[in-house]
Amino acid sequence: MTPTLVPHHPARDWAEIQERMLAPLYEAVYDRLGVGAGTRVLGLRCGSGLALLMAAARGARVTGADRDHARVELARERLPEDVTVTEEPPEGVPYDVVTAFHTTDGILPELAAPTRTAQSGTVVVLAGWGPPERCASEQVLRVGARLADRRPPLRTDLDGLVAGAGLRVDGSGRVSCPFGYANEGSAVRGLLSTGAFDEAVRATELAQVEKEIEEALAPYVRGDGTVWMPNVFRYVVARVP
Repeated sequence: MTPTLVPHHPARDWAEIQERMLAPLYEAVYDRLGVGAGTRVLGLRCGSGLALLMAAARGARVTGADRDHARVELARERLPEDVTVTEEPPEGVPYDVVTAFHTTDGILPELAAPTRTAQSGTVVVLAGWGPPERCASEQVLRVGARLADRRPPLRTDLDGLVAGAGLRVDGSGRVSCPFGYANEGSAVRGLLSTGAFDEAVRATELAQVEKEIEEALAPYVRGDGTVWMPNVFRYVVARVP
């Protein structure tokens, strides 16, 4: 196994290694919704801005929000100057589409502001991991849960969150998003940047978490040293009543 020797920069690792893995999800959602010229898009938990960049390339008018300051700074670097990215969701601004591609159970407070003033029919998209049996990364994520002494990762109840936000379901879909890396070191850095192992690092130490991630990756290392993990993500399309 190859140790990870380069100092970690989680936000930049997310931007340079991990975020692109979800591009098929972003593209599928935008295709389904017909995002294009003039569409007003708000991206919650926008990370370093790839989903916003892809929407802007279609001609959409985009705004982003993410509570991770470092990721917000990277998003501002890569996006056009007329794109606003903040650390709190803006209020009182109308949107046609609100996305939360990185949904967790704690998303409801972030959804409250944009949906409270949204017009009836505004589209809200929540996305998360698909069925465990179709996500190779599930076994690797369990490393973080075990080291942090908590329950294994559970699938976020997207439909329950839609109901909790007072929205109505208007469809759903699944998208293949394989995680592919140049080598084990790149895979470790990318996975660590997701935040799924933060508790494990605090509970043990970074070197231990890296070692156990690499061990869990062993079944997915191919003959040429690259790492390939097939995954499926699910999204739910909802509307403001």
